[in-house]
Amino acid sequence: MKIAIVGTGYVGLVVGACLAENGNEVVCVDKDETKIATLEAGKMPIYEPGLEEMVRRNHGNGRLLFSTDLPSAVGQSEVVFIAVGTPQGEDGAADLQHVLGVARDVGRALSKYTVIVDKSTVPVGTAHKVKAAVAGETKQAFSVVSNPEFLKQGAAIEDFMKPDRVVIGADDQRAADIMKELYGPFTRTGAPIMTMDTASAELSKYAANAMLATKISFMNEIANVCELVGANVDHVRKAVGSDRRIGNSFLFPGVGYGGSCFPKDVKALVKSSSDLGYDFKILRSVETVNEHQKSKLVRRMEEHFGDLAGRTIALWGLAFKPRTDDMREAPAIVVIERLLALGANVRAYDPEAAETARRIFGDRVVICDTSYETLGGADALAIVTEWNEFREPDFKRMRQLLKTPVVFDGRNIYAPEQMRTLGFEYVSIGR
Repeated sequence: MKIAIVGTGYVGLVVGACLAENGNEVVCVDKDETKIATLEAGKMPIYEPGLEEMVRRNHGNGRLLFSTDLPSAVGQSEVVFIAVGTPQGEDGAADLQHVLGVARDVGRALSKYTVIVDKSTVPVGTAHKVKAAVAGETKQAFSVVSNPEFLKQGAAIEDFMKPDRVVIGADDQRAADIMKELYGPFTRTGAPIMTMDTASAELSKYAANAMLATKISFMNEIANVCELVGANVDHVRKAVGSDRRIGNSFLFPGVGYGGSCFPKDVKALVKSSSDLGYDFKILRSVETVNEHQKSKLVRRMEEHFGDLAGRTIALWGLAFKPRTDDMREAPAIVVIERLLALGANVRAYDPEAAETARRIFGDRVVICDTSYETLGGADALAIVTEWNEFREPDFKRMRQLLKTPVVFDGRNIYAPEQMRTLGFEYVSIGR
């Protein structure tokens, strides 16, 4: 199938590469000439495991092309995906100006029946707005489909190639059949292709992310209660997670969630519900808990040291989660900004997010090349992102490098008994 993807951000690039991997002819379009030139040269604007190899392979085979020529790409395609950003406005609502702008551009470029797919995360009702925007520019027949993405950063390739489900919101059977044909090769193992109306499809994305965010904040609240009553959240988490109605995923306490999806989507669902006159109390509480949790490690440092002015804190992990370089809404930003405001010095390391951090903090934070480099002369270590390389470090070397052997573990990656045996003062979450 001939496909155009408008937008070469995280979603657009992953979707384009995966569709090309299955033999489709894909053109990824972006108005940013520098980004297109970078992709043509085989370099990635983002870090996602496996993506660079897949892009290079399919670009080399001629199945994946990059272009700034939207009319040409749309004109030769049967399906056009809109995968541009929907940034959060000041009031929490998703900003649709880029989506609707692309819709109008696509409308002007149509030369035959085409399926136009909303792949961006958009509020309920967007499909109708896109349809109106396209119809205002063309007399050609077309359909608008909502096809939300459910990609986890760090595992996006696996999620797309082997999805839990594919959601297709379509108001006509012709478009639904084309989308089923496109996704059929990805669901041969039995994953369902769910067809529904566009409003239900649009809401399903927000509902899924809101539920996952709720599980995270709920477990962080349980961890805080554990500290008050002397319970161990690891034991509580395992007992709760063994219930098949609940499951084990997203029950790990820590310093809160971040990234490009959960914070934005929770706020957007709260705002859109409010616009309809509904007060989404649970999600407002989820937001409040999450923001409070992000500064928990710093509060524990203040309890331990008292005045943090002049102290040096080593920090491991800057990205909002492992296996990505994304720092949008990352807990590390809140932790670092609070430490700097209290007069502390910060030395930080992340396997992939170093350049992103340098753009955010400039020279206010020392970004180190290795995890051990951060420890030299530091008063304590704070662990904010649970990269695998942090799980089994050289503890003896850590003790030698740290001025005082104190570890504030915001992801509970070590066993408290082990750390005490190794001679560390160890502070974790809910244990």
